[in-house]
Amino acid sequence: MLTDRYDLPVSTASSAARDAYVRGLDRLLMLHDGVLDAFDAAVAADPGFALAHAARAQVLLMFADAPGARAALDQAEALLPGATAREASQVRFFRTMMTEPVATTIAALEAHLSQWPRDAIVLNTTANPNGLHGSSGERGQKARLAALMTTLAPHYGDDWWFGSSYAMALNEDGQRDAARPLIARSYAQQPASGWIAHSQAHLFYEDGEPGAARAFLAEWLKTYPRGGILHGHLHWHQALSALAEGDLAEAARLYRAAFSLAGHSGLPRQKLQDAVSFLWRMELAGAPRDYAAWREMHDFAVSHFPRAGASFPDLHVVLAQSVAGDGEGLEARIRQMEELARAGRYPSGSVIPAASRGFTAFARGDFDAAIEALEPLLAESERIGGSRAQTDLVEFTLLRACVAAGRVEDLRRVLGVRRPGPGGIPVAGVH
Repeated sequence: MLTDRYDLPVSTASSAARDAYVRGLDRLLMLHDGVLDAFDAAVAADPGFALAHAARAQVLLMFADAPGARAALDQAEALLPGATAREASQVRFFRTMMTEPVATTIAALEAHLSQWPRDAIVLNTTANPNGLHGSSGERGQKARLAALMTTLAPHYGDDWWFGSSYAMALNEDGQRDAARPLIARSYAQQPASGWIAHSQAHLFYEDGEPGAARAFLAEWLKTYPRGGILHGHLHWHQALSALAEGDLAEAARLYRAAFSLAGHSGLPRQKLQDAVSFLWRMELAGAPRDYAAWREMHDFAVSHFPRAGASFPDLHVVLAQSVAGDGEGLEARIRQMEELARAGRYPSGSVIPAASRGFTAFARGDFDAAIEALEPLLAESERIGGSRAQTDLVEFTLLRACVAAGRVEDLRRVLGVRRPGPGGIPVAGVH
């Protein structure tokens, strides 16, 4: 029986279908271009290959094509009578991911991996800060993901994808010394991987090395295809490093070239989160407001994310609505979040509604109210989702509010409890 790259049997007798599937999986794990094309080729070579249909469903869902994802998964389910037990479990997991709450999905993921720990396409749904654990709204989610990866590590040996994903989880959990050699080894094995470059960028951020990050990314991005899933987001990292070094002009240039709406080639959530958070950070750093860019982002946000549903994207929609002065839309979204939280269907509970109130207070210049809303959230920031680099937006806004309100003692207190490592806080008035 044919097997995939992780030595798991696949229910196809077509070597061409298996090879295309393996190529698609590799490109997905590398976060390169051509992922869907490869899985399409696997289906074309063997329309009865359930696993290829399930993989297509995951990629289509990533690109916010929910109808296409459902149709692909329906096809996978119809083919399960000829599939292996692992493939049947994987398809059931993806159905759970599409239809059930995140806590149920994480339980299904852990049950599946307990039997098939090397099923990387399933593990990939959580092995990053914006994955299932990152969307769980849990306290301690970063430690839980790091513990899961530690448990799975013996099953992967020195696999380049697992090593870099494990390193990312450790880095996010504050274990930078343990993460560093894993990233170095993974990069030596697969230097073309966008995911590994991303892990390295996060390590530079947590180590407080913006100059090293800028130099590394400037060279590495020369050969990364514009259609690569992380093309825009890695330029976002490069721009954050420029901000940390006070180079606002270069940061703005990178935004226009690579992760504005016109320049970004990534997923819809990436486009929203990268552009909105960057525009907000630019203002925190002292740049004048780019009204045209904010109008564009507001229109994109409300059209692509019309209702509240997921914490981290919701927060960025709120930022766009706050700056645009969309009071009616903003209040409607906050009410939706609060209603979902009361019903137990918003994993982060009251954290995002509270953060939204703080950001909107900041946007209207009520800095005292912003401080009162945002400071208690510092201890809860991981419940927002995303990486530490992304959730620093809360802390940076709080610091700028302290400066604007003239609350020097509060500023010192917040700076005094900041985690060790990251440096170069890009907030005007903070030295």
